[in-house]
Amino acid sequence: MKITNQVSVLAILAALFLPSSAFAQRRYDPKTVETIDGKVASVEKIQGRSQGVHLMLQTEKESISVHLGPSWYIDKQTPRIETNDRITVTGSRVTAAGKTAIIAAEIKKGNEVLKLRDENGVPAWSRARRQRR
Repeated sequence: MKITNQVSVLAILAALFLPSSAFAQRRYDPKTVETIDGKVASVEKIQGRSQGVHLMLQTEKESISVHLGPSWYIDKQTPRIETNDRITVTGSRVTAAGKTAIIAAEIKKGNEVLKLRDENGVPAWSRARRQRR
């Protein structure tokens, strides 16, 4: 096996064994933060190492996947985000597996704000998990 292949294998293994929040945080890039608004086309719970909440947001320009966070955290937060809601999302635009997505830092629904990550992309549930112990 070539060294480049060994590095690739190690990177893949590291990604698989990192907690999903740590993997998302590594991909979150404060330099690519933007704010978009649109209508929620769907809300899904995606099963991986842990169950995550994603939504599809239809903007004037595109339909884009928005990654919120783990369902155990999102399900306890307000405002609740549901299909057909009009929202504003601030987050980091990333490309994963050839697809563009937004890793959400903040979602505004009307006058309510759901804060998911700080300005560096550190997830709010990291603090919540430490406080639960």
